[in-house]
Amino acid sequence: MTESLHAVSPLDGRYANRTAPLAPYASEAALMRARVRVEVEYLVALADLDATPLELDTGERQTLRVLYKDFAEEDARLIKQLETEGYGEFEATNHDVKAVEYYIRHHLADEMDHVSAWIHFGLTSEDVNNLAHRLLVGPAVEEVLLSELRDVRDAVADMAREYRDLPMLARTHGQPATPTTFGKEMAVYAARLGRATGRIRRALDGISGKLGGASGTFAAHVAAFPGVDWQAFAEEFVTGLGMKYEPLTTQVNPCDDLAELFDALRGANNVLLDLDLDVWLYVSDRYLGQKATEGETGSSTMPHKVNPIDFENSEGNLSKANSDLSFLADYITKSRLQRDLSDSTVKRNIGAAFAHCLIGYSKALSGLETVVPNEQVMRDDLNATPEVIGEAVQTILRREGHEDAYEQVKEITRGQSVAIEDFRDLFDDLDVDDETRAELRALSPDSYTGIADELVDGADGGR
Repeated sequence: MTESLHAVSPLDGRYANRTAPLAPYASEAALMRARVRVEVEYLVALADLDATPLELDTGERQTLRVLYKDFAEEDARLIKQLETEGYGEFEATNHDVKAVEYYIRHHLADEMDHVSAWIHFGLTSEDVNNLAHRLLVGPAVEEVLLSELRDVRDAVADMAREYRDLPMLARTHGQPATPTTFGKEMAVYAARLGRATGRIRRALDGISGKLGGASGTFAAHVAAFPGVDWQAFAEEFVTGLGMKYEPLTTQVNPCDDLAELFDALRGANNVLLDLDLDVWLYVSDRYLGQKATEGETGSSTMPHKVNPIDFENSEGNLSKANSDLSFLADYITKSRLQRDLSDSTVKRNIGAAFAHCLIGYSKALSGLETVVPNEQVMRDDLNATPEVIGEAVQTILRREGHEDAYEQVKEITRGQSVAIEDFRDLFDDLDVDDETRAELRALSPDSYTGIADELVDGADGGR
């Protein structure tokens, strides 16, 4: 608790409990472990090549893989020490990937010294880093962000189904408009979130890695073993890590795949931001009531207040996430010539962008769990706004051949306070048959919702 109070960022301070699920994917220790995994699996792949003299038996392969499978806090600390201070025979590298190489050498020095020369063989740091980052980004989105986002979507869909036929005054341009149902409005968001998660899923399927050396030409590999099909080797290695293979690169992976993923996340966030704003307004209009939490304070001076703080918090964090995601998507797809290092520090902030997403999702979900539709307020508001049936009146009259139907209704409704009796007076004066007059008289704001309740079934179509 004391440490969190001194955290520079609220992500590791105030919101540490909410961002904790991302630590296995977004922390520096996680990146170290992923780098070790790439280096180890690369060694194994080299040993499988007939051209190389490197041989690894089953036990040696197991020993190597333990380095990342059992990676612990003390291992991360040792790598950091190798980078910043040095350790044993190794001087400080001031290079994070080189520190990983020395870490592996240190652990293999006694029993597998013959492997040391092959660690990081022919690779550039970006070969390791681009794969390591993607080993973390994919699961972070799949297992943490998408999981939470689907929970939000399911909560919205549940509300849509439960309140599918609850009539509610709609507003376009902020003004009273054709009635809808609360369930149908929630169904719109459920379907949008479903489509948004689908876009994220497709972007995840496009995650791709590179392995091509210092300028993407396999120059060092070919110099050492010219008879090997290194491009086939690289493709098998990268796809074996669960990614698509990117054959044409400079030293750096161009990151178009990550940019697409960040844009897909931003699209989902925009849907949820829209929901946050609408729910906030529904609370303001008292269409939604909020469950008060025992002991909670809504205002330092106004004891009665129950504020929609979860939706406001979600809005703020999702807006920050989108700013970060836009910056990341724009920045990481650019590099001076074959390589510059500015993207390295920028990529360290991917976890922060994901953390703001996660807070936004969890806060929205918390908020949805506390709101309850106030049916009476919704119905009272509808009944106090009878002018919204004007659309139905003029449409029925058009059907009956009244060319000036729109103008007749506009004359008694636009910019004026209207009572249901004003419509009935109009109906009495109309040149229509009794059946049509009865049809008009039966109109009411709370029943003028079209097939809104049936449209709720489309909420599941967005999955």
